[in-house]
Amino acid sequence: MGRAFSYCDYNATAPVRPAAAAAVARALADGGNPSSVHGQGRAARAVLESARERVAQAVGARARDVVFTSGATEALHRALDAAQGAYGDLIASAIEHDALAEAARPDRVIACRPDGRIDLDDLDRALNGAARPLVAVMLANNETGVIQPVAEVARRVRDAGGLLLVDAAQALGRIAVDVAALDATYLVLSSHKAGGPPGAGALVATPGAPDAVARRGGGQEQGRRPGTENVPAIAGFAAALDTDVAAEAARVTSLRDAFETGLRRAHGDAVIFGASAPRLPNTSQFALPGLAAETSLIALDLEGVAMSSGAACSSGKVKSSRVLAAMGVAPALARCALRASFGWASTEADVARALEALAAVRQRLAAGAA
Repeated sequence: MGRAFSYCDYNATAPVRPAAAAAVARALADGGNPSSVHGQGRAARAVLESARERVAQAVGARARDVVFTSGATEALHRALDAAQGAYGDLIASAIEHDALAEAARPDRVIACRPDGRIDLDDLDRALNGAARPLVAVMLANNETGVIQPVAEVARRVRDAGGLLLVDAAQALGRIAVDVAALDATYLVLSSHKAGGPPGAGALVATPGAPDAVARRGGGQEQGRRPGTENVPAIAGFAAALDTDVAAEAARVTSLRDAFETGLRRAHGDAVIFGASAPRLPNTSQFALPGLAAETSLIALDLEGVAMSSGAACSSGKVKSSRVLAAMGVAPALARCALRASFGWASTEADVARALEALAAVRQRLAAGAA
């Protein structure tokens, strides 16, 4: 029998929940194109529209406002495309996904505070004189797990006559997400972060939002996204949301807190980023000074523990963190940053194994450097 393995990288992708896997299998077995008029096609259409209702219900939206995509990155691009011509400036926080960070001018980037939350005063600066801006602020950061004050951002954006794009990819399934409470114009969702399969996501465009521009092709997704829908992935996406978010969050919080308590007890110099701000219940980004992320990730993997150094959107590369840089973290410490993220299948044994592996890795690397 092989050695036990602990997966502590839910923010990169969550293991597929059993209910989601079963929904994918059923949809694959049933087949059918939801645009076909025969019985099999109509059955596939029923699965698709039921999933749309479920995803909409999960975030307090109308089903007609949900457009399924291949994932959150495409949804972000579609939101930008939809707002083209309707806004004058893109204003994005310094901690946004690369799809947004690369599209914003440097003078339209909102600074971040040391605790990981965006600087609302700097948002006011960016809004000053902006012509009907599109403001992008994620609900919860993928690296630190810090939850942003989106409702307060929304108030300021509305007062400036702007639109608000909220990336909720990491938040969905982990905390309550309600599009009305957030007052978002656009809400971006991901399946695989919530325990659904990869290959599905959604853009929620609230009433009155500039609509997504359809490319040439069929009339799928109410004419807003041509191409045959990925019904199995979408069915799994919806099934993954059939969970008690509050109860799961409470359980996972206890695991995250136990991990951080053990980390501090074993390593007096441990630094936990964003610990003073509201965070996702599952996320702990930390550094053990002198333990470089690139080296330690490989060593942890050999110990049977999967973690990451931060965002998993860079083709497996370990690179410097824009998020930590925006928080003012010294480069030498940022290079030591690791992220443990837990979820629906995580156990106390996973936490214990992760702590044991970190201690062993640090001891071994320290001995090797002596």
